[in-house]
Amino acid sequence: MLSYITTGESHGKHLAVILQGMPSGLPMDLNYVNEALRCRQSGYGRGGRQKIEKDTVEILGGIIKGKTTGAPIGLLLTNRDFKIDRMPELTRPRPGHADLVGALKYEQGIRAVLERSSARETAMRVAVGSICELLLKEFGMDVASHVVRIGPAGAKVPDMSVAEIRRKIRNSPVYCVSPKASKEMVSVIDKARRNKDSVGGQFEVCISGVPIGLGTHVHHERKLDGRIAQHVMSMQSVKAVEIGAGTRLGEVFGSEAHDEIFYTKKLGYYHKTNRAGGIEGGTSNGSDIVVRVTMKPISTLARPLASVDMKTKRVAKADFERSDTCAVPAGSLIGRTLVSYVIADGFLEKFGGDSVSEIRRNLRSYLKQCHA
Repeated sequence: MLSYITTGESHGKHLAVILQGMPSGLPMDLNYVNEALRCRQSGYGRGGRQKIEKDTVEILGGIIKGKTTGAPIGLLLTNRDFKIDRMPELTRPRPGHADLVGALKYEQGIRAVLERSSARETAMRVAVGSICELLLKEFGMDVASHVVRIGPAGAKVPDMSVAEIRRKIRNSPVYCVSPKASKEMVSVIDKARRNKDSVGGQFEVCISGVPIGLGTHVHHERKLDGRIAQHVMSMQSVKAVEIGAGTRLGEVFGSEAHDEIFYTKKLGYYHKTNRAGGIEGGTSNGSDIVVRVTMKPISTLARPLASVDMKTKRVAKADFERSDTCAVPAGSLIGRTLVSYVIADGFLEKFGGDSVSEIRRNLRSYLKQCHA
């Protein structure tokens, strides 16, 4: 199915990715990809680096005359802030970062570790995920994400469609559906910035129109929720992933936890509630996929925490690198594209085909079977 590999460093000359497994015939909207990259750089709480870079990608291969060919897709991003060879080595690892463990594991300085472990690597994952979103949209699926909490400021989110979520976050600097909560979140970020601190939070990803049957119960590596959790947990600063009602299901009885099943000739099998977040037995059940993700505060603090100088072994304050105050709004965009990648992978696994038209035929036949 789908697979990709990224390369490059935060302050290197380029970031690049190769995506393979995408079928032929998918219209490629490069403006959509670059808009996703722009949104990744936005969101209240971001730092100075985002004012320097203007992230856009160029296509290296796999797309001809605006459509995918079935060959691996190559994308290249050029950094403006290219200075990796001139940057000083660091010796005081930041608590909560990959600095210490990476330097010890690879027997090298902290600089090489932080350059690769930096969240800037997610730019290429966003590019891949946004291409996957184009595939999902081609087959009637819709994707959105929104911030539900930053530090102590949380939003009460009513039931709403994916289209409503996308519309409501449009004017929010923190990508939150609630104007009142948005203001509170901005205040929390401002407070953290004044205190030379950082702050984390939660965001939610929703995908509608996902057909029944993506993923499977037959093997743990193919379970859809397990695959989502792995990909989202690989994102920098993520410490928890919930599907549907998530941890809240540990507080209620079974009669309050599960989604009852209904059937009509028009709709087929369906649920009136969605506590399972669209996944039962590792398989999509036709309801919206709902994933909630918790991000810890960023590890780089302008008021550094205690550390140890790896050169002298003496107590010292951790090194400081230019950073954000809060990356949760940007994280919501990154998380959205990562979940989209997993859903697209499961979709191609289920419906196969080397071209969009072949997949469309396979999907039509399957949906007819499900409604029988």
